[in-house]
Amino acid sequence: MSNSANILLALDSLKTIFSGRLKIFLGKENAIDIDPPRFVMDNSPFASFIQRHQPSFDEYVILLLAMAPHIKPEYLSSIITEYIPDGSNFPEIGGTTGSTHRGILPTGETAQFIIAGNNLDKRIEVQRILGNDHWLARKHILWLEPIREGEPKMSGRLTLNPEIVEELTLGKISRPLFSIDFPAEYLETEMNPDDLVLPPETMLNIREIENWIAHNDTLLYDWNMKKVIKPGYRAIFHGPPGNGKTLTATLLGKKTGKDVFRIDLSRVISKYIGETEKNLSRLFDKAENKNWILFFDEADALFGKRTDVRDAHDKYANQEVAYLLQRIESYNGLVILATNRKTDIDEAFSRRFQSIVHFPILKPGERYSLWIKLLPSQLAMADDIDWHMIAQRYDLSGASILNIIHYCSIEALASSQPLNLKKLEKAIIREFTKGGKVV
Repeated sequence: MSNSANILLALDSLKTIFSGRLKIFLGKENAIDIDPPRFVMDNSPFASFIQRHQPSFDEYVILLLAMAPHIKPEYLSSIITEYIPDGSNFPEIGGTTGSTHRGILPTGETAQFIIAGNNLDKRIEVQRILGNDHWLARKHILWLEPIREGEPKMSGRLTLNPEIVEELTLGKISRPLFSIDFPAEYLETEMNPDDLVLPPETMLNIREIENWIAHNDTLLYDWNMKKVIKPGYRAIFHGPPGNGKTLTATLLGKKTGKDVFRIDLSRVISKYIGETEKNLSRLFDKAENKNWILFFDEADALFGKRTDVRDAHDKYANQEVAYLLQRIESYNGLVILATNRKTDIDEAFSRRFQSIVHFPILKPGERYSLWIKLLPSQLAMADDIDWHMIAQRYDLSGASILNIIHYCSIEALASSQPLNLKKLEKAIIREFTKGGKVV
């Protein structure tokens, strides 16, 4: 059975339950036999999701009810119209309308009507399922839309996470796009982990992080250490710019099969009280349970040394840092804070991190390896270039070396002439001048 056919089978069963409840409500029947909504246990995305989460009967009905408008926009309105042709408004049934959706959207009251009818105990049970402490909300699968103060909570719209809709229908969740609501850029590279050139001590620290990624689940669950060890891992990458912090994070993701997102802190931090926390909350809610690597570049912008509280601004700035620290510590994946100067990070924060990785200026031997790895094989070169001498003489970062190779390659293509020492040193001087340095 196809995934779509399986979903429709389940929705047809839900329709039978809803119709039976309407018959009782309208006095056409005294009681109905309610069987669990059917579906076929196969490897389809829908069945796999249900098998993985094992919802109870009531939870399953609520999940289907929330999913229905995403599959069949007319689902609720067509069932109600069949039994109430004049479209009379019955508050017992619940339901609401959206700003663009033209059908009826289910609310918590709709779930109570279908599952419980007038049974108060069952209605309270549905209310518990739709509470913030239930696993559906904690796993950010399904929740009630907030309503205006003073109105019944159950009148809130049943909201199914759009990512769950994708998982149930398409079998996979697409990567989020950079936006105001998700100020993070997906990092990718065509380079391979073997292309990375780092000092031995730095590489050893990166291997430790790789070991955590590979064995953390075994430690937490098979060795039963979850009760004493927090699930995530926190690292600080520090060192001068251009020495591989971002590339290392990107290649960590590539080697371990995890998506890496670089957080744009300029989009997260707000001058308005409470907005920074809201932005961070949306970001971490989106990332929760995805096993993403979150890379906070220039983290000292938010994780700098805390100030004494002299005014309201200082008070709320410290609250923002405390909130970010709390979310980072509770995140179950890898979080990397990158900074050019470790001294700018408050020591109280540094102690919360399992790993502090230094990315120093490359030594001559490391610069030589990088030159050789990055030079394109198609670039014709004169015999007067001694790459050992170049690596020894010019103190360049990895990013600067790449910039120089890029410039020389374009010049060689434009002139159809091989690269010689004079042209190479001209490109090196150009790169130093860009950074305000003197050769």
